[in-house]
Parts: sequence; C-alpha cells; structure tokens
Amino acid sequence: MDLALPPKVTDRAFAQLAAINETAAEAKSLRVAVEGGGCSGFQYEIKLDDMASDDLVLEKDGQKVLVDAVSLPFLSNAVIDFTEELIGARFVIENPNATSSCGCGTSFSI
Repeated sequence: MDLALPPKVTDRAFAQLAAINETAAEAKSLRVAVEGGGCSGFQYEIKLDDMASDDLVLEKDGQKVLVDAVSLPFLSNAVIDFTEELIGARFVIENPNATSSCGCGTSFSI
C-alpha cells in the first residue's frame, strides 16, 4: 500500500519564487491548488497568495509553497517544478496521480 506523501518542491521552483518575491512590494507564498474543471476534469491553480490556517507549508530558504487540505490528496507524491521552454516559463506539476492530462498542462484526470 502506497503512503500518501506530501508534494515535493524542486530547488528551481523555490529559486524562481525567491526571484519573484525580490521584485514584489510584499513577499507572497506560492499556492498550488486543484480545482474541478478544465478539459480533463481537474485543473491546477498556481498563484501568489497568503497562508491560510489549514495549509500544508513547504518551505526552503524563507520561501513558502502552500497546499490547501482539499487539494493535498490530489497532489500526493507530486513534484512542483519550474520550467523554461520555448512556449514560456512557468511552474509545472509532475503528478503521479494523474491518469491523463491535456496539452495545456494545467488540467488532468484521475
């Protein structure tokens, strides 16, 4: 039986969050959430946000990534990363729980 483990955040993602916060007037945390919708049934919402009382906080070098309690089971063992490609730079989720995803990279099904 697989244990549900919290998502991991790569050093590259933490470094990008630090770079964003260096230029911001107020440092924010990166929220990674799962919502219903999108072309595959679920979609990721990734945004800068403030911490809530029920958040799981993943922290390194003062940078924080937040996952709410409802989204946590959908992100078990996932990897939160940052990538720079020809189509642009963005935070990405490598999710072993997703059985399929669509080309946009922000929606998936379980």
